Amino acid sequence: MEINDIISSGLLELYATGLASEQEAGQVLQCVAQYPEVADELAQIEAGMNLYSKAYHLQPDPSVKEKIFAQINEPEKAKVVSITNATAKVIPISSFWKNAAAAAVLLLIGSTVLNFMLYNKNGAVNKELEASKEIVSSLQEKANGMEGYLEKVQSKYSTPVSLSGQPVAPDAAAKVFWMKNTGEVFVDPANLPEAPKGKQYELWAIVDGKPVNAGIIITTKKGGQYTIQKMKSFGSAQAFAVSMEPASSKPADTPTEVVVMGKM
Repeated sequence: MEINDIISSGLLELYATGLASEQEAGQVLQCVAQYPEVADELAQIEAGMNLYSKAYHLQPDPSVKEKIFAQINEPEKAKVVSITNATAKVIPISSFWKNAAAAAVLLLIGSTVLNFMLYNKNGAVNKELEASKEIVSSLQEKANGMEGYLEKVQSKYSTPVSLSGQPVAPDAAAKVFWMKNTGEVFVDPANLPEAPKGKQYELWAIVDGKPVNAGIIITTKKGGQYTIQKMKSFGSAQAFAVSMEPASSKPADTPTEVVVMGKM
């Protein structure tokens, strides 16, 4: 029997509630000794039963005890019934019914505990399912956005411009896509090194020999790499560059440290 079969068979719950037969109990003990996963599952089941028992344990009110002893200590209030020529008939209860009653109580407790545990497990599964849905939705949103950008950069109007690393970062690289029909500009910063803390990348277009800021480049989004990003549009440009600037919500007026650069 596989480990998952043992765990899902219900034997562990029967053993924990004391309803397992001698043969079933022996099988459970053998599996617990052989498989740590089974031992852990049994421990969780027993812990859940203990938790339920503590949560629903009822302590009689102290006044109940006082009332009982008060009745015992006042015999004059008790009614005495004389028995004459009467024979009390004692009907023995079969051991079968005693065992059946005990089993019913244990089954009720076991069922309640099992439902409690399944409720908790289902709650955890639902949380994981909701988290998975959010991840899938985020990936789908990103994929849809990427598909739209790829249609742009792969069109016949797209002019790719490769930006090579400058002396400050010789291994860095980036790519700009300029749309001849609309003047739109897209940047792919995938090959830029991670910006140091307190720094950010900004794109520049060289227009009529002067650098014009095209916007702040977002290199990461929700922990993932941001591949293609739309920037400020230009009617024409002779070259493009990416600079490293102090982190700010406002783009710089002039480039401070050019990291990569490329001509049209």
